[in-house]
Amino acid sequence: MIVMQEELNQFERSEVWELVPRPQNQSVIGTRWVFRNKIDENGIIIRNKARLVAQGFNQEEWIDYEETFAPVARLEAIRMLLAFACFKDFVLYQMNVKSVFLNGFINEEVYVEQPPSFQSFNFPNHVFGLKKTLYGLKQAPRAWYERLSKFLLKKGFKMGKIDTTLFIKTKENDMLLVQIYVDDIIFGATNVSLCEEFSKCMHSEFEMSMMGELNFFLGLQIKQLKEGTFINQAKYIRDLLKRFNMEEAKTMKTPMSSSIKLDMDEKGKPVNSTMYRGMIGSLLYLTASRPDIMYSVCLCARFQSCLKESHLSAIK
Repeated sequence: MIVMQEELNQFERSEVWELVPRPQNQSVIGTRWVFRNKIDENGIIIRNKARLVAQGFNQEEWIDYEETFAPVARLEAIRMLLAFACFKDFVLYQMNVKSVFLNGFINEEVYVEQPPSFQSFNFPNHVFGLKKTLYGLKQAPRAWYERLSKFLLKKGFKMGKIDTTLFIKTKENDMLLVQIYVDDIIFGATNVSLCEEFSKCMHSEFEMSMMGELNFFLGLQIKQLKEGTFINQAKYIRDLLKRFNMEEAKTMKTPMSSSIKLDMDEKGKPVNSTMYRGMIGSLLYLTASRPDIMYSVCLCARFQSCLKESHLSAIK
C-alpha cells in the first residue's frame, strides 16, 4: 500500500491529471496496478515498485492517439559509445528519470478510471482527465521523447543525424555525449565540469536519480578501469541457464567447431519449437559480449522451421 501511495504522490507532484465528471460522449480507459521488483547486476532486490498503468489496449487509433513511434538506443550504439569513451579516456555516468512517462505532455483528450482501491470518497463516479501521459498509453513513449529532445536542443545540444537518441554538445575543445534509452540516460564528457553542468540541468527540469558511474545497462555489466573498459553478461547468462533448466548442465570450454555440419535431419525426432526459438533469440543478444559464439548460433538458427532433436542438442 505504501509504494502505491508513493506512486500517486508522484502523480500529484507532476500534475498528471485532474478529477472531472464522467464525459458522456468520450470513452474512458481503465487502469490497473502492476507490481515488480527492481534487481541489480548481482540479482539482489534493491527496490519494490508499484506502477499504475492505463489499459491502452482499449485505445482507438486517430481518436485516442495518433503517432506512437519513439526511437531508442540500439545495443550497437551503446557499444560504440563505450569504445569511444575508452579511446578518449573519459568516464561514462548513468542517471534515471523517475516515473519517466509522467513527464510527457498529451495532445489528445484522454480520460482514465480512478485507480483501484483509491477511489474518491466524495466523487466515486468521477474520472481523471489527463494533462500528461500515463504508463500503458500508446502515445506515452513518443510524448516523453519529444519533450526530452526539445529540452536538450533548447540547451544547445545537437541531435545525431543517424542515431537520433544521441545528443552532442561542444564547448571550446571539450565534448559532452548523451545517449537516451527511454528513462535511462548515459553521459560522459572530456571535461568533468560539463558532466556536472548537465546533471544540474536535468535535475532542474525533471525528477532524477543519479546512479553514478555506468556499471550495468541493458544486461551488460561494465567495468571502467584505467587499463580499459570491460563488458560481460554474467548475470544474463545465469538467468538464461535458469530459464532453460540448464544450471546443472555439463560445461564446454569452447563453442561449437566451425567444421561441424548440420542438416535437416528429416528422420530425427521433432521437438518443441517455442523453446528452441527462445534459445536462439537469447543467444543472439549474448553475442553483444561474446562474438565468438556468433557462427554457432547463426548455424543453429537456420533450422527454426523444421527442427529436430539433433538441432536442440547442438544449440545446447
